[in-house]
Amino acid sequence: QVQLVESGGGLVQAGGSLRLSCAASGRTFSTYAMGWFRQAPGKEREFVAGISWSGGRIYYADSVKGRFTISRDDAKNTVYLQMNSLKPDDTAVYYCAADYVTGAGTRGGKYDYWGQGTQVTVSS
Repeated sequence: QVQLVESGGGLVQAGGSLRLSCAASGRTFSTYAMGWFRQAPGKEREFVAGISWSGGRIYYADSVKGRFTISRDDAKNTVYLQMNSLKPDDTAVYYCAADYVTGAGTRGGKYDYWGQGTQVTVSS
């Protein structure tokens, strides 16, 4: 079993920044691909960013490209999402997820484990 715990969400004004963290336990973290997803009220959950098990391949949704950065620290079993230039449309619950099947970090990866989510609210 894998447990994931997100933190770092909160309220921020448009143009501001937040850094989300996701701490993992239960399996060897360095073998997982990790992804960030978000879900806004009334909308489907969408892929935001992903990183391969090696850290060598990174993927972003077009809506966040150039503003968000995903990274991982295997020594701390943690993945991060640095969010800059935040917009009201970024308001959502953000979830981290682990894929130990493909290890790719792509939008279509097999994300079998999910955190509880952390709320990000961006005001104008």
